[in-house]
Amino acid sequence: DQATLYAIILATEHLERAYARDAITQQEYVQECNKLISQFRLAEKAALSKLNMTTEKFMQLYQMDCPRATERLLNMGVPEPIRSGESADVAVTVAETVQHFITAMDAVKLESRFVDELQPLLSDLMDSLTRLPETPNDWSPNHKVKKWLQKLNSMRAVDEIDEEDSRQLYLDLDSAYSEFTRYLKRNK
Repeated sequence: DQATLYAIILATEHLERAYARDAITQQEYVQECNKLISQFRLAEKAALSKLNMTTEKFMQLYQMDCPRATERLLNMGVPEPIRSGESADVAVTVAETVQHFITAMDAVKLESRFVDELQPLLSDLMDSLTRLPETPNDWSPNHKVKKWLQKLNSMRAVDEIDEEDSRQLYLDLDSAYSEFTRYLKRNK
């Protein structure tokens, strides 16, 4: 289990470097990155739950210098944003973003609090938000969702957010959704 986790982190670092050098296509990158992120979640649960160790400590223990993999797997949880300017693609991305906002907000309202329930929903939302064209890097919805993704990614799958965090998450999602709708109205 530990060897698998080690290999996935290393493979993600190499994938990120290859993409940065333009050695692979966007499509290949997204496909492989999504697969590695998914495999990482499973391997992390299997390898580290028994050891009661965080991924950061695991990487320190084995002297893994993988800053790109750390950012992708632990902080972002989604592939590098791919922005498209074609109107059909934009319409699909907007529809997906609305869907992901509603799904995530409904889950919080229905008192889903476990990390393994919330993290995939926020990861999908972040993915669709980052694909929207012409949004600034410091755009509030991206920042709010990223903050929660980082928090959830630092927790174990079986961990649960408390009532206070749940209420704050809902408020942050609601305000991010409001900012998203204002963005749509401004960019008709």
